[in-house]
Amino acid sequence: MSTKLADNSTKVTTIDLQAGRRAFLKSAGLMAAGAATLGIVGGAPDVAHAALTDTQILNFALNLEYLEAEFYLVASTGKGLNDADTTGTGTLGEVKGGSKVKFKSNLIKDYAREIANDEEAHVKFLRSALGGSSVARPQINLNSSFTAAARAAGLINNKQKFDAFANEDNFLLAAFIFEDVGVTAYKGAAALISDAGILEAAAGLLAVEAYHAGEIRTLLASKGFFAQANAISDARDSLDGGSDLDQGIRKNKMVNIVPTDDNGLAFSRTPEQVLQVVYLGDEPSAASFFPNGVNS
Repeated sequence: MSTKLADNSTKVTTIDLQAGRRAFLKSAGLMAAGAATLGIVGGAPDVAHAALTDTQILNFALNLEYLEAEFYLVASTGKGLNDADTTGTGTLGEVKGGSKVKFKSNLIKDYAREIANDEEAHVKFLRSALGGSSVARPQINLNSSFTAAARAAGLINNKQKFDAFANEDNFLLAAFIFEDVGVTAYKGAAALISDAGILEAAAGLLAVEAYHAGEIRTLLASKGFFAQANAISDARDSLDGGSDLDQGIRKNKMVNIVPTDDNGLAFSRTPEQVLQVVYLGDEPSAASFFPNGVNS
């Protein structure tokens, strides 16, 4: 089986993950920077040494929601968030890259618009809950970040580019690069939230993100993109530390739409692990989804 990439070349599904990761590290210059230190790690508090406040947790989530909202809104409508929904503390950044996807399937187009609407609503909800404490949208990279991530997964070589918005197949693979990250981020934050009302709201956000992830995983499986999705999963695992937590859409020769542990539970990521995935390394760089880091 093969699939069309953004440059219209055909890429077979034989994935060389290690070769792809080596090419990515060389081209992006993201070699490991060492262990995290006390204080701020790439824009997020180091939870290994300091307790997070509920406000910090919600603002960390808001950064991720900005990324998801901009990605899905641009893909489905050609436009991002309204300016009024992007201001706040910290440095307001622009969104680079992205364009409206020419979907072949009306169903996938509808899925994309539904997710976009949800993510936009999440941004508005978190900003309302935080009030004057909400952070501004940081700079977001929807261009070279996807190329770097695709190289890390071995989907393309270090001379190819990956346009997440070129077609619906690329869009779905791009969505999978960070879609599961939102679920694991909210799951990991649950134990850190002290206010019961905020915890209940976070549970609602987690549920919606899980629905979204299930949609993307199902669509990828329906198209037979098992090797590509599993390679992306392995790349996320290679970025977020030594643990083997992530799961692709095929496991033990069976479809794996719902990634769970032996107890049937979704797994968690710490803020540091989340940042390592969206930064595509230990620190933000020109290849990161957040080139200047997140706002805190």
